Amino acid sequence: MKKWYAVVGDPIAQSMSPVMHDQWFDENDLDATYIPIHATAGSLEQTINSLRTLGCSGWNVTVPHKQAIIPFLDEVDESARVMNAVNTVYQTDQGKLIGANTDGAGFVKSLEEFSESVTGPVLLIGAGGAARGIAFALQSAGYGPLYFTNRTASRAAELATAMDEGHALSIEEAEERLGEFGLVVQTTSVGMNFAQEGIPLDPKNIASGVVVADIIYNPLETEFLRQAKQAGAKTMNGVGMFVHQGALAFDKWTGVYPDTKRMTDTITMKVGG
Repeated sequence: MKKWYAVVGDPIAQSMSPVMHDQWFDENDLDATYIPIHATAGSLEQTINSLRTLGCSGWNVTVPHKQAIIPFLDEVDESARVMNAVNTVYQTDQGKLIGANTDGAGFVKSLEEFSESVTGPVLLIGAGGAARGIAFALQSAGYGPLYFTNRTASRAAELATAMDEGHALSIEEAEERLGEFGLVVQTTSVGMNFAQEGIPLDPKNIASGVVVADIIYNPLETEFLRQAKQAGAKTMNGVGMFVHQGALAFDKWTGVYPDTKRMTDTITMKVGG
């Protein structure tokens, strides 16, 4: 019987996940398909119950539901428990819904493909589920120390407390101290198509040659990355993270790790249009 998978979020029209997973199904001769599902905060529980009832084999979770979905699942694995965020749901043979998080590992894989020479303190902009996932993965991979900044300062402080030796900065402090960081990671939706325009902070003080990453992949170059590049940074968009987190999810669902290089080229071409 044909299997089906999904991605759940709000908004969802911009997601390239259906393109990615359907191509991987075709490349690996798997009889399956993948659909986008728009779910508001108020309809999330009903959506999850419907996916369970209708036999969805697994799904991805995107903004703003990565933490809100947890109470509606049967269990979360170690990655999601530590990160307190879920981006991938899979089913056991007994029908239990298990939440996992492949965001952080996907980001680290993409970062290490982009540059093998990242050293020094790391600044993460944002304090949501993506920031949390990336922070724990970076720390586990030996990067740091980690600093956090967010428009709502209390959320940055909360995330810093959750990390071993994490530090919180106000937006103003982060802007002043940008020259101290070897890696800057922008994890908010600011600059995403269909979302808030602008930049999360002024990157003019970034040191030359520093890696600046924005996990947004549509557009390929956000205003934040454009300005960081002008300041001399080496910039990395979110395509690599998007592809690698998807590949890790695909592997959980199917037992097959797909071709990420070809998919990175495909997504870049489709988004760049």
